[in-house]
Amino acid sequence: MVYLIASIAAISGLLFGFDEGVIAGILPILIENFHLDVAAQGFLASALPLGAMFASIVLGSFIATKLTTKIGRKTAILTAAILFTISAIGAAVSINLTTLVIARLITGIAIGIAGVMTPLYIAEMAPANLRGRLISCYQLAITIGIMLGYVVNYLFVYGINWRWMFAAGAIPALVLLIGMMCLPESHRWLVLSNQKDKARKVLDRISPNRDTTSELNTIEHTIADEGKMVKWSALFSPTVRPALIVAMGLFVLQQISGINVVIYFAPSIFAAAGMDSTSTQILATVGVGLVNMLTTVLAMWLVEKVGRRKLLYIGFAGAAATLIIISMGAQLQTVHLGMITFFAVLAYIAFFAIAIGPIPHIMMAEIFPIHVRNTGMGMASICNWGFNFLVVFSYPIFIKGLGISTTFWLYAVACILGLLFTRLYVPETRGVSLEDITEHLLSKKPLRELGQ
Repeated sequence: MVYLIASIAAISGLLFGFDEGVIAGILPILIENFHLDVAAQGFLASALPLGAMFASIVLGSFIATKLTTKIGRKTAILTAAILFTISAIGAAVSINLTTLVIARLITGIAIGIAGVMTPLYIAEMAPANLRGRLISCYQLAITIGIMLGYVVNYLFVYGINWRWMFAAGAIPALVLLIGMMCLPESHRWLVLSNQKDKARKVLDRISPNRDTTSELNTIEHTIADEGKMVKWSALFSPTVRPALIVAMGLFVLQQISGINVVIYFAPSIFAAAGMDSTSTQILATVGVGLVNMLTTVLAMWLVEKVGRRKLLYIGFAGAAATLIIISMGAQLQTVHLGMITFFAVLAYIAFFAIAIGPIPHIMMAEIFPIHVRNTGMGMASICNWGFNFLVVFSYPIFIKGLGISTTFWLYAVACILGLLFTRLYVPETRGVSLEDITEHLLSKKPLRELGQ
């Protein structure tokens, strides 16, 4: 049952990935169809990242952190599903730039809510021994969505109407809406809301073999010990601050490792490496999406077998090495630069997807005490989207001013800093219950000692 819950909830991640991937191929067609001048082109190009950042951080994270304490995790994801549906249809029927931007802003709101609430919902429903793997379903769904977006971009070459491609996003949005209506609310949230009888029924439904009475008593005891810490200021209390540092730090490092540069600009990176054919660049980009998706599947297994910390060491070290190879290849202008860059990018994507991609989402949903979990995940989401925008926005500036070699050296340095951050701050949460994580925080012991 818990696998079904994670699979349905993770459709929100697929929608996120699809919306992120598909716009890259649609954008040139929209420019032609709407006869946009240079200023309008720039506005449209920045609508999705700016809209997603503004709506997801300012609106999405605010809604998620302030309202879901009362309305629940399930209701929040249902709201996101409705907004995904509205935005897909709205983008498909857009008659001008204004209506299209509004539709994309609604997409941003949906992504902001889903990005916080889906990992949280899965984490609270999953048993400790499966939690990391199940939360990874969200990251896997994002990679599947990106891959679907790349496939859609390829189909655009053959003249498929762009409106239908936007409208296609409504299909998984409706599946998410219908599926979530059939799923139960988080039993941890129900206990938090003084609905223990309903929580017991949920536990009996999703996992009949679990010790319902003992688990509910533990959750209730943890909630009573924590108190009602629901304000933003609670995140900076001595007991919660270590969790906030880990969650925010991992997302900052995830973004400044350069992942979204590769996702958004892979064709231009391959072009700079000497791939002259547009079809070759597109095919290479599809390869990036495929490796991203397949390696994320592997990560879902490894995260519970190897553990979070060890995978982060592997991910950051491997990503740093491959980024250095790309940088050195560009600097030396080797004869086989195109092939070297292609395989180095694939290796970078694999190291990212195996650890740097999924583990921040897993950690974000695991390490915060329940009363500040919404708020803490909202703050981590702000870091995620804010640095996502900054890195993507700065890439063309860096390429022009510093060149591709120096730019990728900077991303490599960020990955090396990731190794240091993991060593100093990141705990091992594999197999540790959410209540035990909270107890460790309340004991004021160094968070990195958890699970060691």
